[in-house]
Amino acid sequence: MSFVKKDIHDLVGNPFNEIGKDWFLITAGNGSCNNTMTASWGFMGVIWGAPSFICAVRTNRHTFGFIEDSDVYTISFFDEQYRSALNFCGTKSGRDYDKAKETGLTPVEIDGAVTFAQAKRVFVCRKRYSEMMNKESFTDEETYNRWYSTDPMHKQYIGEIIAVYEKE
Repeated sequence: MSFVKKDIHDLVGNPFNEIGKDWFLITAGNGSCNNTMTASWGFMGVIWGAPSFICAVRTNRHTFGFIEDSDVYTISFFDEQYRSALNFCGTKSGRDYDKAKETGLTPVEIDGAVTFAQAKRVFVCRKRYSEMMNKESFTDEETYNRWYSTDPMHKQYIGEIIAVYEKE
């Protein structure tokens, strides 16, 4: 099976399930040097007149440097049969493991960005804005303490979705 470019307005699905329950991969870099990580936090919508995806990456993640250095990145969704691969990509570092080799996922390039042949849907995103989260902006101390008392902050990336691909 191969990827087919789709009109974003024809997408069907529940973003709360696809993002928060099913998880996804954030991937940045190029065909010869890239990294991916699993995420379950993200937002889809329209900002600045364009369909966009907002993701957040902690500064200590190996993927952080890749997304910082890239103009484009992918958001890739998978069927349930790849749950163990996504679990691996979310709990092991690309500093220590070749995630593609360890999981059997096959990296492929689409529109200058890296995703995986096994993905069922891919958003190719062009980075338009990024900003570090900061303690002073939290209006709820309990939320800050729960998520950041021992872990580094996230940097948020707003990416314009410049292409959508699905498996046929």
